[in-house]
Amino acid sequence: MKKPVVALLGRPNVGKSTIFNRLVGKKISIMEDTPGITRDRIYGNVEYGDYRFHLVDTGGIDIENNAFQDEIKMQANLAIDEADVIVFVVDGKEGLTANDFAVRDMLLKSQKKVIVAINKCDSNKIKETEYEFYELGFEKYFQVSGEHNIGMMELLEEIVREFDPIVEEYKDMIKFSIIGRPNVGKSSLVNALLNEDRVIVSEVAGTTRDAIDTVFTYHGEEYVVIDTAGMRKKGRVYEKIEKYSLLRSMKAIDRSDVCLIVLNAEEGIVEHDKHIAGYAIEAGKAVVLVVNKWDTVANKDTEIKKWKKDIENNFSFMPYAPIVFLSAKTKKRIHTLMPEVLRAYESSTKQIKTSLLNSVLTDAYSLNLPPTYKGKRLKIYFSTQVSVQPPTFQIQVNSKGLIHFSYERYLENKIRESFDFTGTPIVLQFKNKGEQ
Repeated sequence: MKKPVVALLGRPNVGKSTIFNRLVGKKISIMEDTPGITRDRIYGNVEYGDYRFHLVDTGGIDIENNAFQDEIKMQANLAIDEADVIVFVVDGKEGLTANDFAVRDMLLKSQKKVIVAINKCDSNKIKETEYEFYELGFEKYFQVSGEHNIGMMELLEEIVREFDPIVEEYKDMIKFSIIGRPNVGKSSLVNALLNEDRVIVSEVAGTTRDAIDTVFTYHGEEYVVIDTAGMRKKGRVYEKIEKYSLLRSMKAIDRSDVCLIVLNAEEGIVEHDKHIAGYAIEAGKAVVLVVNKWDTVANKDTEIKKWKKDIENNFSFMPYAPIVFLSAKTKKRIHTLMPEVLRAYESSTKQIKTSLLNSVLTDAYSLNLPPTYKGKRLKIYFSTQVSVQPPTFQIQVNSKGLIHFSYERYLENKIRESFDFTGTPIVLQFKNKGEQ
C-alpha cells in the first residue's frame, strides 16, 4: 500500500515550515523571515496512529515578480499534482491578502481535498476573526499554531480521515528500488533483471508515470523491485523534468530495503544524482551505485578509473557504497548487480555482539585519544547496537558536548574496518552516563 501525500501550500511567511517541522517532529525545513527562503520542496514522513503519509513543504507563493517565484510556482504545481490532500496555510494575525487569493485560485483548479489551516492562532482575539477566512470558499477550517503546538491533533485527524491504515506489503521479501533522474535507464534495468519487457521502455524521459512493484525470483528466493518514475505531465510546469522528480523517488525510497541509484554513463554525474542519493542516505537505506549504459563507453579500462574517481569526489558522503558498471540494454554485467544488492541488505541488517563492539571501540580509543576541551577529555564507557536498517550503535560517554565530528568519523571508520558494513550507512548515538 503506497503512502498518501500531503502538501503544505500558502504565501510567504504564514508558517508552513513551522507546521511541517511540528508534524514531522524534526527541524528539517529552514525557518527564516525572508520571503521565499523555502525554495525547494522539502519532504518528510509523518506517523499518526495507524496512519503514515508523506508531507511536502513548498516555497511561499507571491504574485509579485520576486526572485525565484517562477521556480516556486513550478514546485507548487508539482506538489499539488502529487498530493492526495492539500493543507492551505494562512496567517491568522495578518488576515487575507491578494497572495492568499492567488493560492486559492490554484487550489480550486486542482479539485483536490483542501484543508485551510489558520496559523498563528495563539490568542482569543485572533480566534474571533475566523469567519474572515470563509471567503476563500473551502469547507474545512482549523485554527492552529505551529509554534505553540495548538490544534495540531485536530488538523491531523482531518488529514487522515479518508486514508487507509498502512499495511506492510511483501512483509517477508527484500524490497529494492531503482531510483535516479529520468532517462538514466531505470525501466530498462528492471526489464533486464526480469528478463522480459514487463515495464514500458521509451526514449522519452519520464515514460514511467508511477512506481511499479514487481515480484521476481532470483536463486530460488522472491524479491520485490520497485521502479520509480520521472514526470510525464504536459505543459510548461513539467519542462524542467529532471529537477523535480524527487517526490516519486522519495516515496519509493521509503518502502525499500536497498536503493539502487542509477547513473547515466553517457552523461556523467550531475547535481540531481547527488540530491537523490542524499535522500536515500538520510532515510538510512542501504545503497548500490549503478552506472548504466556502460555499452556506450568506448575505452572501458580508462573510463572505469575516471568514473571511480568522479564517484569518489561527488559521492564522498557515501564512500561505503559499492559500484556496479553494467548495460541494461545489452544485459552485459547484469549478473554483477544482485550479489551487491544482497550484500548491502545483509550489511544493513547485521547485528554485532556487544562484547566485540566494546572491544573495537576500546582499542580505537586507546590508539587515538580524543583531544581535551577546557581541561576535559571525552571518555567512552560502554557501547551496544540498538537497531538495524541502518545499524545504530549507542555509545555511553561522560559528556556528549565533548564529541567532535572528526572523532565521531574516526570511530565510525574503526567500526567499518572491523565489521563489513559495505553498502549501508551506520549511525552512532552518544548518550551521557545515566541518561535515560
